[in-house]
Amino acid sequence: MRRPIMLGIVGDSAAGKSTLTGGLVNLLGADRVTHICTDDYHKYDRKERAQIGITALHPDCNYLDIMEQHLERLHYGLPILKPVYDHSNGTLVRPEYIMPKEFIIVEGLLGFYTRIMRQFYDVKVYLNPPEELRRIWKIKRDTTKRGYTAEQVLEELVKREPDSEAYIRPQREFADIIVTFYPPKGVDPAKIDGHLNTRLVLRPTIPHPDFSYLIDNRAENSGIRLELGRDMGKPVDILEIDGNVPEEEALRLEKTIWNHLPKGVPPLNLDRLGRYLDRNEIKHSHPLALTQLLLAYHLLRAYDENATIPFAPPVDALSRIRRQRELSLKEINTEIKRNG
Repeated sequence: MRRPIMLGIVGDSAAGKSTLTGGLVNLLGADRVTHICTDDYHKYDRKERAQIGITALHPDCNYLDIMEQHLERLHYGLPILKPVYDHSNGTLVRPEYIMPKEFIIVEGLLGFYTRIMRQFYDVKVYLNPPEELRRIWKIKRDTTKRGYTAEQVLEELVKREPDSEAYIRPQREFADIIVTFYPPKGVDPAKIDGHLNTRLVLRPTIPHPDFSYLIDNRAENSGIRLELGRDMGKPVDILEIDGNVPEEEALRLEKTIWNHLPKGVPPLNLDRLGRYLDRNEIKHSHPLALTQLLLAYHLLRAYDENATIPFAPPVDALSRIRRQRELSLKEINTEIKRNG
């Protein structure tokens, strides 16, 4: 039995998860990809969160146990009845029946939060933009698409910061690849024209393409650099791609990734590679395109090796009960403290 290949993308609110996910869906083909947003597992709608005084980033605000069960079912190729959260008005709406396809992309805030969740991913990605840039993205998105004023967004950012620090950023530890889009040195993030640099921290937890030519043939102003570094005290490869990378260098790196793809993989939709929407205008970014292609490589490699990649072990029912009991006790203690 060929199981679906699952990619997890985690990052704080407005870190670029949807942009990266949308590009991958277009690249692989919507008919082959199931897209899951973990925001759909919120316990409370926007109004209820305001009344309770809890943010969407807090684990207690999300049905983590249901997320675990659904990830397990999707991993085994089984359908789920997924809840749906409508970001346009902050309400919970009719659930959606989902039958997993060949590839599953799960993106959201808390996708790597528990060990049970993490075991079902073939590739784990964490988006880590500079906070100043993320704030700009969030204000732009929430005021144009989610009905907030700029003042409300800024207030929400302050309110969410403790939960970002406590629950979202620590998930970076579990990623195979850390993606950071950032403005060139000396460029005001508020005035960036979209040509962001990209830093990819490639951890040895999964096999990456051989980019050694970047070390052997370092060219002046190539716009692409590979360095050996350390992340959280462990050795990693760090791939830097400038926003203004020359076309020929971008194509050379693209060819390198292509050459590592398994033979006979299904064709990709390259016409939309690296595209993004900026003020209702479609633009192209080489760093974004190369990041998407690298992630597609990992999914296709896992797909090709599917016959030899084992299923994750079923989650012990007693572990679920134990975890649910711990969560219930935590909620009781929280309520006691809240009521004095």
